[in-house]
Amino acid sequence: MDVRPIRTETDYQAALAEIAMLMDARLASPEGDRLDVLATLVEAYEVAHVRIEAPDPVSAILFMMEQKQLSRRDLEPAIGNQARAAEILNRRRALSLPMIRALSQVLDIPADVLIQPYETSGPV
Repeated sequence: MDVRPIRTETDYQAALAEIAMLMDARLASPEGDRLDVLATLVEAYEVAHVRIEAPDPVSAILFMMEQKQLSRRDLEPAIGNQARAAEILNRRRALSLPMIRALSQVLDIPADVLIQPYETSGPV
């Protein structure tokens, strides 16, 4: 098995292409072992070189609502009434600290994602 460290973007792209070809490899086979090693190398490269931006708070809320199949009405205990939920989700009002705490628990979103600044068209 000839495997080298991933040092450049070209190495990274080549490893991703090879991983795609090996995705159906059987466990404990030479191809499966190569897939495991390449995946580990790619993960290490990504940790060091690929920055993934956190979503803005409203995008995170909308995503988790979709994942959990929740409606705006389901957010009322965390945000307030339905009108307040609409203001938040339509970016007309910013989240307050109590809302952030409650939404973090209800939607399983880390608070550090929800406290990020984001654009609103109303009062902050």
